[in-house]
Amino acid sequence: MIEEIFLRLPTPAALGRASTACPRFRRVITERSFLRRYRKRHPPPLLGFADQYPGFHPAQAPYPSAPLSRALADAAAFTYSFVPKPSEGYRGVCDVRDGRVLLEEVNLDNNDIAVCDPLSRRYVLLPPIPGDLTSEKKRPCQSTPLLVPVSEDEDETLFKVILFADYGTELAVFVFSSITGKWSVAASTSWSSLGGRPPGLDLDSHPFGCRGLSCFARGCFYFASPCRDRLLVLELDTLFSTVNNHTGYQVKLRWLPRQVENDFTRNNMQCRSRPGQARLPRIVLGKEGAIEVFSLVDDHRPNGLFYLYHYTQQNNAESSKEWQLENIVPLPGGYNYFITGADEGFLFLGATTEDQLDISRGSGVQLLATYWDVDYFSLDVKTSELMKVCRRKRCFFTRENVYWYFGFPPSLSKPSI
Repeated sequence: MIEEIFLRLPTPAALGRASTACPRFRRVITERSFLRRYRKRHPPPLLGFADQYPGFHPAQAPYPSAPLSRALADAAAFTYSFVPKPSEGYRGVCDVRDGRVLLEEVNLDNNDIAVCDPLSRRYVLLPPIPGDLTSEKKRPCQSTPLLVPVSEDEDETLFKVILFADYGTELAVFVFSSITGKWSVAASTSWSSLGGRPPGLDLDSHPFGCRGLSCFARGCFYFASPCRDRLLVLELDTLFSTVNNHTGYQVKLRWLPRQVENDFTRNNMQCRSRPGQARLPRIVLGKEGAIEVFSLVDDHRPNGLFYLYHYTQQNNAESSKEWQLENIVPLPGGYNYFITGADEGFLFLGATTEDQLDISRGSGVQLLATYWDVDYFSLDVKTSELMKVCRRKRCFFTRENVYWYFGFPPSLSKPSI
């Protein structure tokens, strides 16, 4: 009966206060089975985001989780100084999930990867991929590790890391399991079997890039495929496949009048300078397991308007008739928007005010050394509610990788990764 009452407490903060009342309450609340049920009933709050470089940016008031975010920032070690340094260079953040941070050495030759919990200051250094698994492969032109979400029936102290390796003509997937402590080959395929390698594929447009270009749903990873009107699908431990987006929304959006004009001016270097923005759609796991896809339609002229085109594919749907345009979300004026990611039923946007972009080439302003204010927003997929999460300064021309952090207050966290 006590457990059923605690499950109905509205916030993690209320649950944390109840756990301090007496030892019996705390034993009930800290049981893994109870926490698993509570997380299913109450989605984890958004606490902020981590950068590719050491640092954490907490949600700021009046965002609802601001007090919890501040507590996390004060208690956790987001400098990752407790993780041993690699032999060369440094480790940068490449993913965040379930309160864990995935670190990778910025050097393709080593694949030096670590999983850590900044709150408990515990870590695991992953072994290199054995040579017998890659003996027939050349050095990948790009490799991207990601954390696999913990399913509802799994022990949350366990984890998996999935590594996507692009060899130019082939794709290979390796999986590390904390149970075995070893890597294994999960799947491999050729670009030709997926319809051919997209032309001009580079680091900015790679399908296995930052969170938001991918989505984990129903035991599969879905990826937005560059230069193609389709989604790549990886069924863990089986194979790659594709899901066609026959509605052609991506093609239609590229040919909207403002988009054609903007593409022309960009190619002729006549548009205002601003950070690069991924042109791929962003994928979110939405209501009832539906795959939600968002595309940003932008007008970068002074006082231009921005819209989010939202369309969805229902469970197990592969027919073109199942893709539906849900709605078109107009974004507040006065900002220049770009998408930073998607996760946990949210789409995330960065935005700068128009006045910061009015910099003429003859002004003498050193853009490479200019820092500007960026506001970050969360868009709830279910309600289309847009809320400001925080503000930070960032360099004008740096490519930004943002990893959004969801979790529970420190009093409820387990002392393990």
